[in-house]
Amino acid sequence: MFNRLISNDQPRSRLLAAVLIVILLGLAFAPFFFPGVKALSVAAKVLIFVVLVAGFDLLLGYTGIVSFAHTMFFGIGAYGIAISSNTWGPTWGAIGLGFALSLALTLVLSLAIGLFSLRVRAIFFAMITLAVAAAFQTLASQLSDFTGGEDGLSFKLPELLLPSTEFSDEPFLGVSLDGRLLCYYLLFVLAVGMLLSLLRIVNSPFGRVLQAIRENEFRAEAIGYRVVVYRTLSSVLSALYACVAGAMLALWLRYNGPDTSLSFEIMMDVLLIVVIGGMGTIYGAAIGAVLFLLAQSYLQDLLRLASEASVAVPLLSSLLSPDRWLLWLGLLFVLSVYYFPTGVVGRLRARAALRALATSKQG
Repeated sequence: MFNRLISNDQPRSRLLAAVLIVILLGLAFAPFFFPGVKALSVAAKVLIFVVLVAGFDLLLGYTGIVSFAHTMFFGIGAYGIAISSNTWGPTWGAIGLGFALSLALTLVLSLAIGLFSLRVRAIFFAMITLAVAAAFQTLASQLSDFTGGEDGLSFKLPELLLPSTEFSDEPFLGVSLDGRLLCYYLLFVLAVGMLLSLLRIVNSPFGRVLQAIRENEFRAEAIGYRVVVYRTLSSVLSALYACVAGAMLALWLRYNGPDTSLSFEIMMDVLLIVVIGGMGTIYGAAIGAVLFLLAQSYLQDLLRLASEASVAVPLLSSLLSPDRWLLWLGLLFVLSVYYFPTGVVGRLRARAALRALATSKQG
């Protein structure tokens, strides 16, 4: 039953399996294990980025396509919820309609980009998607009557998802049972469901064809597969996952603007997370998102503590200043790439395979 749930895509490493279980349990019980507004926001952001990065990994890791338009579809999903709620009011119908319209727009745009651009060489496709994403960000900033411009849009959600909605007068395990908690678990269910569906896709015959195209495009075409069709479908699916992640972001923040969902920095974060977790491994999206977002959110706090502890050594204290957190984040990324060139998942799986090989030789 469990193997069917994960589409027979086993971690193939006991340590990796243990890490994934810890992450799943940590996210499932984050409101109770890590009480506090910041901790819950970080956990919610991890759930959102797991969907966003896993969808991008379908494109990059499994199909071998580099696209910079992923954040555009992320922004479309977020703007769909924001504009519909702002226009038609805080109702479930408005959210559903906005979500459906954003998915439809994502489908049309991703299909158009795929059909017109995927015939060109990889570097030219990457440049085309970068130009389209930049144009969309500019458009979102300038259409202030529609998108709120640079200020973005704040909106209300249905009462059931508001923090002011209390489901119980008494806290449960020290946590208030309110609409904010319900919203978090809505994101959790969506993230787990999307991740399981992606595992099903990449382990299906369709997913195996995508991997064959990644390994050798000409050979895949020679044996009868229409490469452009498969690459286009991969691009569309990846865009739809990004759109869902954008809708999740809007639901959590109750706000959206160009810097929130369309920033190029988000695209860079996605690329970093894919590399850290491991390309071509859906599990890598979860591990990479957790590692990167924890470092991004708490590195400054850790550096502040280290700086205060080393105040007796002025040079060291200055080097560990929280203002230099980007320097240390970059250093951590360089070290992770050096010691985990195939990502955390790839390294753990290779380590497990070597141990199994050594055991079989001894036997």
